[in-house]
Parts: sequence; structure tokens; C-alpha cells
Amino acid sequence: MNSSKHTELANHAWSVADLLRGDYKQSDYGKVILPFTVLRRLECVLEPTRQKVTETVAQFEGQDIIADKFLRKASGHSFYNTSTLTLKQIANDPQNAAQNLMVYVGAFSDNARGVLDRFEFAQQIKRLDSAGLLYQVIGKFTDLDLRPEVVPNHNMGYIFEELIRRFAEQSNETAGEHFTPREVIQLMVRLLVAPDGDALQLPGAVRTVLDPACGTGGMLSAMDDLIKELNPDATVEVYGQELNPESWAICRSDLMIKGQDPENIAFGNSFSDDGHARKSFDYMLANPPFGVEWKKVKDEVEHEHKALGEAGRFGAGLPRINDGSLLFLQHMISKMKPVDVNGGGGSRLAIVFNGSPLFTGAAGSGESEIRRWILENDWLEGIVALPDQLFYNTGISTYFWILTNRKSPDHKGKVVLLDARDQWQKMRKSLGDKRKALGKDHIATVVKLYGEALTVAGDAEHPLHGKVKVFANEDFGYQRITVERPLKLRFEVTEETLAALGASKAIQKLPQAPALADAFKSLMGSSWGTKQEAWLALKDAVVQAGGTWPTGAPFNKALRDVIGVRNPEGEVQLVKGEPEPDAELRDFENVPLGEDVEKYLEREVRPHVPEAWVDRSKTKVGYEIPLTRHFYVYEPPRPLAEIDSELKALEAEIQGLLGEVTK
Repeated sequence: MNSSKHTELANHAWSVADLLRGDYKQSDYGKVILPFTVLRRLECVLEPTRQKVTETVAQFEGQDIIADKFLRKASGHSFYNTSTLTLKQIANDPQNAAQNLMVYVGAFSDNARGVLDRFEFAQQIKRLDSAGLLYQVIGKFTDLDLRPEVVPNHNMGYIFEELIRRFAEQSNETAGEHFTPREVIQLMVRLLVAPDGDALQLPGAVRTVLDPACGTGGMLSAMDDLIKELNPDATVEVYGQELNPESWAICRSDLMIKGQDPENIAFGNSFSDDGHARKSFDYMLANPPFGVEWKKVKDEVEHEHKALGEAGRFGAGLPRINDGSLLFLQHMISKMKPVDVNGGGGSRLAIVFNGSPLFTGAAGSGESEIRRWILENDWLEGIVALPDQLFYNTGISTYFWILTNRKSPDHKGKVVLLDARDQWQKMRKSLGDKRKALGKDHIATVVKLYGEALTVAGDAEHPLHGKVKVFANEDFGYQRITVERPLKLRFEVTEETLAALGASKAIQKLPQAPALADAFKSLMGSSWGTKQEAWLALKDAVVQAGGTWPTGAPFNKALRDVIGVRNPEGEVQLVKGEPEPDAELRDFENVPLGEDVEKYLEREVRPHVPEAWVDRSKTKVGYEIPLTRHFYVYEPPRPLAEIDSELKALEAEIQGLLGEVTK
């Protein structure tokens, strides 16, 4: 089926909006159109075996036997409907449409009925009936031919996604939270499966696949299709979890129709209610929402982080509250199969991120610690930079992260960075923010380049050599050092220092504070090069005024902070015989992980600041992946003469146009 056909079918389904206008808000159209599309699809799928199911119902009627498995066998699917009604019959009886439709829906098997319940379908039936629209809406959908031989499962996915995109636009939601462009999925699954091509073709191959943010199930379907393409006899078990009820329902119905177990698609939040706890999978892939906060599940996630540590999913660290992307990645890593002593087992996973997880967070932050955990365990195989404007809901740049705990020997200790930002074609018509698409040739080029990355990176003559970089894991690590410089002060009594004296809480709480201020006024305009000289003069002034000099370290520190003035030529202040660092001159440097800090300091810092030293107690190890910087190519600015010539040509063109207007 070509794209125009599934768009035509989606248009037919969406035309129901004309009936709903006035009785429903635009943002509620999808609450009617999506469940009726699912219902019509289920009816079309079950149509060939309706008679057989009816006969099976009659066969077991009145017997004390649970006929569920016999009805499933009769229908040829994991679901069935025992009613003799059809949607067409229901539409032709307007007076009893609501009652008959409720009976019809109630005759579905529990798994199919559960799908429709997530749409709150009974509520929509009542609302449509009250508005006198129910039989008309049903009639519209009976004209929609969704038989599998007309609309294969793959294309049915396109129709659902198109409807969801329109629904999201009407309700001002984010379509990208529901599904990923199919060509992006195609590239993703091929990169994920490519190294395992030979193993997947073995007889009796069984593979499990998880998408913890599965939406309508597009990624799971693509993985199923690709593995079956490599080995038609392979068994593929797909699992998923989804928070959005409409997307969850569509994904479940898709699995039912394909003969997969719909119970494998859990409903709920993957972080607070893991629907696949204690399970592991061969492949995992996900496109979690970009930059979505995890505040709603903060208590559960933080509890698991603190209580279970590395025995839980989030032991490596917690990212900032406004972006849960790296929580999804940790969740997936926790479900990797262990590698056995012979190198068998293990898992591969791929996830779509924006640029933030590459570098957000300084050394010691949650994000940096998560990257450190991944790289030090040698799980990150590669990152692929994708073109911008590729997704429906955002024009920003995106990246595939590909991880595995069973790297091939030549990949061990290495990370591949691949720049595929120029692999795209312009779309004839934009869809939201999506203006670019990946063609089949682009997908083939990227998959081939990724598979040959080590060879291409080592061959300077290769035409795509500049698009691939290979680094050791440690190359992304750095030491965040704290560079200190000594606090240097001179001391003086001025109007400003006396005002500061009056504002100092530590001094003002002393009973002799007023006397101190009066005594210091006699030294107005005085200055000293050392603290010792200053204190002698100040003490003498206090004693001569008949006062007493306070004792204690808090007073001395407060007075120094008031009287002391920073000066590059001033006296170095000491604490226990060591120079006191000046917090205002404190600086930070990132030193490559393998480099000697002292040598770095001598080369990069001390030629400019000879007295600098490193406070090693504050050194932290961090990890970041500055992918864009590694692929940066300097482009010199255009010559001024060329720009000037262009401006003059434009000026002449404008003058000519103005001349035509004034004629």
C-alpha cells in the first residue's frame, strides 16, 4: 500500500469530525475516532471466522465448560467476539444503537474489551447517543475497509499514527510523545541488529525485544519485521510499556491482531511501576520524550536510588528533575542479559536522545556519573548524529546511542562516533516540525558506514573518513581540578571600612562594638601593608580610647574581612602556615583523564599565575561526549570584497524595482 492510500483511509476516519463539530470540542475528536477505528479494525480482522466462532458458541452453550481457548482457536486469533451483531446492523437500527453496541463490545474476549475500556469507550457511546450521533458515526466507520488483505498490519500502523498526529495537533499535545517517524525506526533497528545477522539466521532462533516507552508499538513492529526478514522461522517476542492510554490500547490491539501476546504490553510509568521487573531481553530500543521532567515519580525513583543503590535500576546517579532521558537508559541497561563465560548471551539496545545527555552536568553531577558508569563498564558502542528537523514535534538535532554488554573484540574499549547529519532528503510537504526524511539510500549508507567504522576511521583516503571517529572510553573522561590562588590583602581604615564594620553581625553583637567604631575613627585614612602592623595600630587606638580588645577567632576573621582590602601586591594570608585560597580568584580546569595534573598546571596555568596550586581534595572525575566539537570543520568567513559586491548587486536590483514602481 502506498502512502496516499493510508492517508486516504485516515482522511475517511477523520471525516467523522464533521459530524462531531459542535457537540465535541476539537481536542476531543480523537476520543471518538481512535476507538472506533480500533473497533472497525478488530471487526474486519475477525470477519472471516465469524461463522466458525458462532458455531463454537452454540456447541458449548449450556455446558459447564470454559470455552475461551476453543473460541480463540475458532477465531484464529488471540481474541474473538461471540456476538452475531455487526457494526452495519447496529447502524441500521438507530433507536437501539447504543444498547446493541454495548452488547457487541461486551461480547469481545477480555483482552480486546480491555483495549476499548482504556479509551473510556462506554462513556463515548452514551455521549454520542445523547447527541443523536451514534448511529451516524457507526455508519461512517462501516464504510471503512480495514480488512488485513487490504490494509496490512504495517500500514495499519501508519493510519493509527496519522490519526494520533492529527489528534495531537487538535489538542495541542506533542505528537512525538506518541510515535517516531518510520524511516527513523528503520535506521535504528538496522543499526541494532546488523552485527547479529548471522546468529539470527540460525534455525530455531528466539529473540525478545523491549520498548519501555512503546507508544503505538511502531518500534516493536519494525524489530519483529526485520528479524523475520532475516529468518522467517525465527520466534520474536515483543514487550513494551506505555503511559498514554490511547497509545497503549492501539499497541495492544496491534499485537493481538499479529498473534503476539497483548499481555506483554504493560500500562503505567516504567520508573514507578516497572511492568517487566526481573525480566531481561535480547534487544531494547526506545524514543523517550525529550526533556520531560520526572517530578511525578520523584519519590519512587529517589527511594530506589538510595535504598537499593547498584542493586536497583538507578544506582549510577539521578539526572536533573527536568529531563528523565538518562533514567530510561538506566532502566534499559538493568534489563540486559548477562554474558556467559563463552561470550554468549548479552543484549543490545538503542535509544534516541537530544543533545543534552551528551554533555549536561558537571563532574560529579548525576548525568556525568551515569555517563561515567556506562563508559567505565565499556557498554557504549557508538553514537550516531542524525539530521535536524527529522521528528514531528521538534526541529532540534537528535542522536542514537547504541549500547551492548557483548562488544566484539575489536570494539572493546572503544566508542564509535558517526556523523550522519547530511544524510537526508527534503520532504515534499512538512509534517509539523518534520521537514527532512531519511531515504533508503541514506539508511543503507549509514548502516554500512557504522558496520565498517573502525576500518573507515583508520583509512584517511576513504571518502567518508571525516564522518567517523573512534575514541577510547577514557578519552571522554576528565579531571575537574580546582585551581587556587593566595588571598592577598592590604589593610586600611576608610569611610567604607567603617560602614562595613557597622554592618558586620559578628562584630555588632559584641558589647564593645560602639567603642571599637569610635576608636577606629581616629585612624581614618591610615593603611598598613601587613596584618600584624594593622592589628598593633588598631589595638593601640582601642586601648588609648579606654576600651578593651576582643579576643577569639570569629572576631579576628570578621575584622580582617572588614579592614582587609584585596591587593595583588598585598600580604599573603596564611592558615596554619599555608596560604589561604582567595575564593574570588578560584578557577576550574578540565584536565584529560590520563594526563598528569601537575604537568598540566606547569604548562597551562603557572606561566600566567606562578603562585597557583591545585586543591586535590576537590578534584572530581567527570565524563562528557562533545560529539559536535569532534566533527567541527572550520569555515573561513567570506572575503569582504565578495560580500560588498553582493550588496551592491542587491542594491542595484532594489533600485531597479523601485524605478519600475514609480513609473
